Amino acid sequence: MTKLNMLGQHPNQADIVVRARCEDDITKVLAIANEHKIPVTTRALASSVTGQPLPTKGGIVLDISEIPSEFYINEANMTVTATCSFNGGDLEDLLSQQGWTMGHSPQSLYRSTVGGWLATLATGQFSSLYGGIEDLVIAYDVILATGEKVTLKANPRAAMGPDLRQLFLGSEGTLGIITSVTLKMFPLPEAEALMTYEIPTVKEGLALMREIGAANLKPFLVRFYDTEEAKHAMQDHNFATPVLFLGSRGLPAMVDTEQGVLADLVAKHGGKPLGSDGAKAWMERRFDFSTVENLLATKGGFGETIEIAHNWDSIYPLWEELKQALAPLSDEVLSHFSHIYNQGTSMYMILLSQTESDEVAVERLRELWKTTMEVCIKHGAELSHHHGGGLARSPYSRRSLGSAHLVLQKLKQAVDPNAILNPGKLGLD
Repeated sequence: MTKLNMLGQHPNQADIVVRARCEDDITKVLAIANEHKIPVTTRALASSVTGQPLPTKGGIVLDISEIPSEFYINEANMTVTATCSFNGGDLEDLLSQQGWTMGHSPQSLYRSTVGGWLATLATGQFSSLYGGIEDLVIAYDVILATGEKVTLKANPRAAMGPDLRQLFLGSEGTLGIITSVTLKMFPLPEAEALMTYEIPTVKEGLALMREIGAANLKPFLVRFYDTEEAKHAMQDHNFATPVLFLGSRGLPAMVDTEQGVLADLVAKHGGKPLGSDGAKAWMERRFDFSTVENLLATKGGFGETIEIAHNWDSIYPLWEELKQALAPLSDEVLSHFSHIYNQGTSMYMILLSQTESDEVAVERLRELWKTTMEVCIKHGAELSHHHGGGLARSPYSRRSLGSAHLVLQKLKQAVDPNAILNPGKLGLD
């Protein structure tokens, strides 16, 4: 969308913007929208890289970013409750001052809100220890399209029917508007250790990551870069092998033990320690998105990130085919793997290029997205790991979800009978 704006093209404009400052404002807007069948697209800080907060059919953009930021800590239960508009980085800083952390650290931490995390099913860079937002959320309030406010909770776990909290996670504003969130919080770790390793091949690195997951180890930081991205990660254009960053947090004895076990596993797969500097430098700049932003700001330049996920038995051939398929379309095709699970991992494709004009850049970006999505569908991969569908992936939603999309359609019909909320997303049109 940045390139289209630079070309003077604005295909996703609203007819009106309404800035809500309380929950009553939201219900009033929804009442008017239902009466007149007007589309409503909710927007907060709009850090989305796939276009969730962009309207596809005009109507109302409902800006909830100015709802007063309020929060409450329950130290006994180790939870924090915050209004949907709370800037994530600001909340994390406030908790840190009192000895706590949410453990949720997306690159957009200081550009996103807690409500947006739920709406987009976000995850953070330290999810291998703390989990994604679905693991961190305890409860939340949501206003349905028809105006009713409901609270969905499980303290600490509940078995009275389905876990209804899951219904609105990742719904991208198509099913309701999240207004307040209760999240887990954790004591700040007493100790932390970081290490950088040189890994002989991508295949060995993936096998190592799988073994870390299978051993139920919980390093807070696991980031494995192929050779092309390792040059950027290490800030050394002469670097010539894949590289792995590993970090442990917790009680000092546990950190030492985990680091020792991890070092043994790395050696087993042919890896060699490079010290802690590489990982430490990344930690200091982990919120820096300037490489992509600066390239986008140049005439004809583009930088794009597309994150996907797949199982251990399929991630390597998927990486191979994507690297080959995307190479003719971008000057640089970088890739890294993170967010490990027992069954698989996520994979980032980062595409950096300089073309002769913004028009060419727009067409190249469209081709990159189409190629990536088609290759992923061919391999049965997940089309998104944490950036969601938005405008970029909505055309592929039905193919991605398969028969499960019918459930999403029926849910949409039930909670948003006039189909006013964020049309054009998740294949719900």
